[in-house]
Amino acid sequence: MTPEITEVQTAVSGGVGLITLNRPKALNALSLPMVLALLATLQAWRDDPGVLAVAIRGSNKVGRPGTPEALFGGFCAGGDIRFFHQAALAGDPALDDFFTEEYTLNHLIHNYPKPYIAFMDGIVMGGGMGISQGASLRLVTERTKMAMPETGIGLFPDVGGGYFLSRCPGHVGEYLALTGDTIGGDQAVAWGLADVCVPSEVLPALWASLQTLGSMENLEQWIATNVIAAHADTTGQNDLFYIKNYAAFGLGSIASIVAALEASGTKPARAMAATLRHRSPLMLHVVLQQIRRARSMTLADDLRMERDLVQHCFYTAHLERSGHASETVEGIRALAIDKDYKPVWNPARIADVTPDMVAPFFVSPWPGGTHPLKDLA
Repeated sequence: MTPEITEVQTAVSGGVGLITLNRPKALNALSLPMVLALLATLQAWRDDPGVLAVAIRGSNKVGRPGTPEALFGGFCAGGDIRFFHQAALAGDPALDDFFTEEYTLNHLIHNYPKPYIAFMDGIVMGGGMGISQGASLRLVTERTKMAMPETGIGLFPDVGGGYFLSRCPGHVGEYLALTGDTIGGDQAVAWGLADVCVPSEVLPALWASLQTLGSMENLEQWIATNVIAAHADTTGQNDLFYIKNYAAFGLGSIASIVAALEASGTKPARAMAATLRHRSPLMLHVVLQQIRRARSMTLADDLRMERDLVQHCFYTAHLERSGHASETVEGIRALAIDKDYKPVWNPARIADVTPDMVAPFFVSPWPGGTHPLKDLA
């Protein structure tokens, strides 16, 4: 009898805890049960002396489940936005639980006391970044498609996005956060969002060899020889041309950023400006502040800020908007529900967003001592 295939498959082999995200038809988008399973697994392995390290990968839609063809090639496309839409309309408290538990998981991964190795092959977006950016070793490939595309659905780059994007070189963090543009593995390494780019064809062998080590000393040697040294020529360098090219994103406002891009005369800059004009004007203003505030924050403080922000996104009390009227629900509707790709943003233009619309996003809706992430160290 074939065993039931779960969405989070776990095993321990050779002293390594192995996690496979197995929801390929949804591009391994994270559901609340998946988040809770990951959190419980990592907490258990943290205190288990038989687990020396953890490795995580995704599965894809190619080949029969469990075969080599179905492994790798798709890491995680983010959170389950269809669930977000349904829960927001129904007033389901599971929506609040999702973000609280997900951000707790993100914090645990960043502070995990054992090596945590992320095989970031294929799509790595949104929540997929949240479960990989805190890894001790972040492997990408030529198939990696990395992005934080949340402004396209009236949201913001959460899961610690403020923290890790703000620490990219120059102002590429603002660029990635505001546009949601997709980058490849080499660029991820160059901008500090991955550690090494390896050929996708070597991933099965690397995954298998991890399970033969048996000691921390052997693991450290495995990283040094099989990953870092073997693929040193694929390790990116900070590209000063790109950093300079994105200098417009260091300007003081969304309007000035767009104006500078449109005035630059280059095709890439005009494309960036066109992208920004299709994003939620309200959330562009919120995101610019998010990234800049996060530069001086600890991860825990950033996650608390992001938990505040996401609450305001779905329950925008200061604008008297919630449910279907919220910017985020409208963005998800246009992208994933009706698929008309024509979100009706409110306000509709960048110039119509006022400071009074933005400032309340950064006021916590929870009184002192009651924040759902108050215990994050």
